[in-house]
Amino acid sequence: MAQQVITLTDAAAERARALMARSEQPVAALRVGVKARGCSGMSYVIEYADEKKKFEEVVEDKGVKIFIDPAAVMFLIGSEMDYTEDKFTSGFTFTNPNEKGRCGCGESFHV
Repeated sequence: MAQQVITLTDAAAERARALMARSEQPVAALRVGVKARGCSGMSYVIEYADEKKKFEEVVEDKGVKIFIDPAAVMFLIGSEMDYTEDKFTSGFTFTNPNEKGRCGCGESFHV
């Protein structure tokens, strides 16, 4: 069986389901991709998706459907999406075996 592009921790799946349920618009899935920005070159992008776009890969993990931007697949293969919360910040984080480095502030990465 081929490796799933991305997996979710229990915390990420729980948070994703909660956010999708609270959306004012119908949500079919979360869309995950990467954009060119930040001091290291790329950053992760997560948004609501009402429908699958052409060529997007579909991943289902722990009851959450994720559409993967086709331009991002090669950067995300083997990644794990988590949700962390502490005193000062909360949000989705990624453990990505393809990353070669991150900027000092942690907002962007390069492969």
